[in-house]
Amino acid sequence: MAMTSQATGVMDGLADPPPLVKGSVKRLLGWIIPANISIFIIWGAVPGILLPLQVAGVDPANKIANLGVISTISSFAAMLAQPIAGLISDRTRSRFGRRAQLMVGGTLIGGLALIGMAMANSLVQIGIAWVIVQVAYNFTQGPLSAILPDRVPRAARGTFSALAGLGMMLGAIGGQIVGSMFAANIPFGYMFFAGLAVLVITLFVVFNPDHASKDMKREPFSLTVFLKTFWVNPMAHPDFFWAFTGRLLLYTGYFAVTGYQLYILSDYIGLGDGAAAAIPLFGLASLAGIITATLIAGPMSDRIGRRKIFVFVSSVLVGLALIIPMVMPTFTGWLLFTVISGLGFGAFQAVDQALMSEVLPSADSFAKDLGVVNIAATLPQTLAPGLASIVILTFGGYIALFPIGIALSILGAFAVWFIKGVR
Repeated sequence: MAMTSQATGVMDGLADPPPLVKGSVKRLLGWIIPANISIFIIWGAVPGILLPLQVAGVDPANKIANLGVISTISSFAAMLAQPIAGLISDRTRSRFGRRAQLMVGGTLIGGLALIGMAMANSLVQIGIAWVIVQVAYNFTQGPLSAILPDRVPRAARGTFSALAGLGMMLGAIGGQIVGSMFAANIPFGYMFFAGLAVLVITLFVVFNPDHASKDMKREPFSLTVFLKTFWVNPMAHPDFFWAFTGRLLLYTGYFAVTGYQLYILSDYIGLGDGAAAAIPLFGLASLAGIITATLIAGPMSDRIGRRKIFVFVSSVLVGLALIIPMVMPTFTGWLLFTVISGLGFGAFQAVDQALMSEVLPSADSFAKDLGVVNIAATLPQTLAPGLASIVILTFGGYIALFPIGIALSILGAFAVWFIKGVR
């Protein structure tokens, strides 16, 4: 699951793009919300609810280990898929532009793979289909994120990023709510999400056509340049290194716990078969915390001109929130955790992006460096499921996850204090 920021391309170009082929910037701003919802609703519903239920239905006794293996392999594939998709779309030449084919094609292939998951009756079949789903929809998501530098004027990019982020958040949280509605009919849920993505992305392409790219110069491919996308020298750019490390640690600690939310609610909190039905409530509670903290922390950080203290406090808050379900393994305890961690995570997301933008190594490589930043968000989704399954199975159950999450969150908080160039 590659839940990366749409803001990746904001600083990709310093000049305004050419006028839109059709419609207005306002239309494009409106369409990015449903487009992102149609993709991120899959990331909210499938890995958090439908996939764990399906895995548990095949082999209940080994569900933790099985989910960890499937999630780790598929997330690693997803992490590599977006930069590869970007590389291909940048070099695509056609009368439809550079992005449309991959966006629509990704939803078609991903939809077929979701149907494959609906028909799967073994862990191998589920795993193969889920890997294809991850890769295919990231081939849609990557080019979709390039809409910002491709078509949005610089004066509207902040608004576009905010609306794109709103679509991501509504999709991810809404996916938990809608996904729980299909808990009793998982195959139908897969088919619903497959159809929704194909419909919305196709309509997005039709109503927001791109400039033809047939006459654009094709840059020569360089494997060395592509591999360097994943690297920034930590010795030469220590501030960037510490900001990257802080994000990586917090995300890993957070997703190590929340990635197993369904099983934790069922087995550790004790909700049993009612766990899936309770997830919408917790999702709404988390969303309330995230929105509240985002609206407060971002403007306040701009007002006082400080970033590090907000990132530090928000990381600590997530760590402290993880103490609650460890000492209070109840419905109320988990509800308090979701609200407080939502506040911390929302404040972190609101300010961390600004912090990152101020420690980028070079104005000549903003796009590449922001791509590395996204790895700090996507890599934990690769590492966390496998790490969590090992911790659970080795150290005696779900309760062992919480000290790990607390430690990683606190370490992530202290990492930002080593940053020298930002207040």
